[in-house]
Amino acid sequence: MHKKYLPLTLLLLSGNMLYAQNSKKILKRDTTSIKNDTTQIKKQQLNEVVVSASRISESILRSPVSIEKITAADFRRSAAPSFFDALENVKGVQLITPSLGFRIINTRGFANTTNVRFTQLVDGVDNQAPHIGAPIGNALGPSDLDIESVEIIPGTASALYGLNAINGLANFITKDPFTTQGVSIQQKTGVNHVGDKETSAHLFSETSFRIAKALSKKFAFKLNGTYTTGYDWIADNTADLNAAANAKLGIGGGPDNPGYDPVNGYGNESSDRKTVTLGGKQYSIARTGYAEKDVTSYNLHNVKVDVGLAYKLNDNTRINYTYRFADLDNIYQRANRFRLSGYILQQHALEIKNNIYQVRGYWTSENTGKSYNLRSAGENIDRNFKNDNTWYADFTKGFNSATASGATVPQALQQARQLADAGRYQPGTAAFKNTLDKLADINNWDVGAALQVKDDLFHVEGQVNISNAISSTFQKETGLDLLAGFDHRTYIIHPDGNYFINYVPGKEYSNIDYSKTGGFVQVAKEFFDRELKLSATLRADRNDYFDLKLNPRFTAVYSPVVEQNFRVSFQSGYRFPSIFEAFSNVNSGGVKRIGGLRVVSNGIFENSYLRTSIDAFQAAVKNDFNSGINTNAAIEKEKGLLKKNQYTYLQPEHINSFEAGYKSILFDGQLSVDADFYYNKYNNFIGQVEINVPNTQKTDSIPYYLNDKNKQARYRAWTNSQSTVYNIGGSLGLSYKLFQNYVLTGNVSYAKLQRTANEDALEDGFNTPQWITNFSFGGNRVIGNFGFNASYKWQSGFYWQSFLVNGNVDHYGTIDAQVNYDFLKTGLNLKIGATNLTNKYYNSFLGGPAIGGFYYTTLTLAVK
Repeated sequence: MHKKYLPLTLLLLSGNMLYAQNSKKILKRDTTSIKNDTTQIKKQQLNEVVVSASRISESILRSPVSIEKITAADFRRSAAPSFFDALENVKGVQLITPSLGFRIINTRGFANTTNVRFTQLVDGVDNQAPHIGAPIGNALGPSDLDIESVEIIPGTASALYGLNAINGLANFITKDPFTTQGVSIQQKTGVNHVGDKETSAHLFSETSFRIAKALSKKFAFKLNGTYTTGYDWIADNTADLNAAANAKLGIGGGPDNPGYDPVNGYGNESSDRKTVTLGGKQYSIARTGYAEKDVTSYNLHNVKVDVGLAYKLNDNTRINYTYRFADLDNIYQRANRFRLSGYILQQHALEIKNNIYQVRGYWTSENTGKSYNLRSAGENIDRNFKNDNTWYADFTKGFNSATASGATVPQALQQARQLADAGRYQPGTAAFKNTLDKLADINNWDVGAALQVKDDLFHVEGQVNISNAISSTFQKETGLDLLAGFDHRTYIIHPDGNYFINYVPGKEYSNIDYSKTGGFVQVAKEFFDRELKLSATLRADRNDYFDLKLNPRFTAVYSPVVEQNFRVSFQSGYRFPSIFEAFSNVNSGGVKRIGGLRVVSNGIFENSYLRTSIDAFQAAVKNDFNSGINTNAAIEKEKGLLKKNQYTYLQPEHINSFEAGYKSILFDGQLSVDADFYYNKYNNFIGQVEINVPNTQKTDSIPYYLNDKNKQARYRAWTNSQSTVYNIGGSLGLSYKLFQNYVLTGNVSYAKLQRTANEDALEDGFNTPQWITNFSFGGNRVIGNFGFNASYKWQSGFYWQSFLVNGNVDHYGTIDAQVNYDFLKTGLNLKIGATNLTNKYYNSFLGGPAIGGFYYTTLTLAVK
């Protein structure tokens, strides 16, 4: 910080009189300088533009919908170790952490570990992994050295972007090689797992470089590369998901429960359990299974490279080509957790643009390499050692032998497991490793664990600024902005015989195409000397399997003065099913996970029963047997618990969203205020339902078949919720600049789920804290070349719902901090920081890892 500001800073911080040595002349000079500084701040804020809200450049203050812009200066000031991590502190944003190398952005509720409702772009290009339908964090995205800014729309953006932007959109904008040239190198070194009971501390390393050069006035290039290594956060939640299984027999949950199913244990799920009659009583018995840390490696690595070429055809038109490559090993989570290993993503993008039109096309390919399913690995290691029938027979034999020798029931259950598990493969042994390696290559989850998916995404889009096409002065003369655009996307699925198959008979291994085409028109008009701006957008989309869908958007922005802006909007949005939701065909431990299109699941919905009702029915029959009723009588007594499946084939999701907001800058640009309120109505949520089909059509026989695990086909099918769901929320963000160098910020977000009376069990979990707050204070070069930042994040507890686990996530608060120093003569910056400084471990969701402190240093060298 400049010396002349120090006395005035002391005045503001302490509330005391200026020190006596400050003369009136000095005070006058300082306050004049401050006034000039704040005027400059105000100009910068008034001129700040965004492009994502309306697909054209416009003032961020007059954006018709909520939008957050985070610049390179904001990222530099942040205490987060990367720009992507820094998004966690943005107003209205929720980040969850399935892996140290894989974080998920979400806004406005319904978060999950594969967030197909939120679109993530890099320079307008979708960087999703095609079969997942969502990005793998920032695995294919830009590095810290190449990021210019990020724009986040925390709300539906479907009217302009279609696709899966039903909950929000983030656009990562990279640096232009014409305007930001030179060589930059960054070395990030950190340590995590400090004080972790699961493992010793581990080093983290990330090395990045950026080279950018304009070789002429017409041609420029840039080259970026990043290599990351580390040791992932560990998921080891041992809570029992099957705690009530034997409660009627006086056996509680936990390791002593013979049906024990820990959250992060695999091989003891429902498909790995059986009802066994022991000593005249029926028990729920699970195979032993393995902890997650036994069946995976937590070593993390990510190699990513991108090349950008830019050529100016003339002063107004340029062509850009970008190639991106990523090779990663980390942990990924959907309904199960996966080890991604040798996972390759590649993307080519080409665009031509000027102030009248832009056309862009890109192709993304995905190859899952040597990745595998942790659950399938756990259960099939057990089955390779001993098949289920033999294991349960040995268990029964061991129990009978133990009780005959006078053992109590708890002792007999333990001795039975010891006998049945004798010779079982132990983690760390050659037999265990060889079996795991073998399973990771078998592409059938009933007997193996491999995730072998290869697919492609092809996308082309264009838009034309009609106003500019008419004349360069048309907008200025008429106040009209006219915009139109189109897009087409095709997914090309390469069937592997397990994850995907072609459903045309005789063409099981032929490629599947899944396409959608859409377009939009937008009209905006200014009134009353630019005080009022109205806009209307209409989008139409058609999918191969669904009729034409229309998404309208209407917005109004009222600006009585340029510094204060009020906005309201209404928009509608559709989301078509991802390729996994539409076409999946996965055998997994006796359960087939199938897509919800009729071509995939024809006949299954009509003849099935809800798994939840079957579980309740079987438990009731078991309890009746244990109370002295014979099995047939118990089945007849309890068959009324069975419920026929009421769900059917997939339809697109739909949202209607109303939003109001206020954005302003006050006190000559020192204070920024941004507030919003939203109200959403959702129909046809896409989710999964577990349904079983009895192997008989005889009505009287159905209950008997549904009481026998071996006489029914089990499915997990994608379908739509039958409930209409409402959620409301809002947020408030404040940013105050002190003497230009210091920034004090705070924001609070509120989100609340409201369901209608016909709610059902299928609804996706809201999975969102009711309250999220962020506070930070710091600045760049506040005292000489020193900068610092300290931030505090707190979020309330919430209920997490997923197919892996349901339950409550505890509230948590974390402190992040950093100090940095600029060595101006050398272009070197040193940053020392920590996230979760107090190292109090927490979970951002259930089933995922415990997250502790992360302590790092970053050295960045920039040579022009």
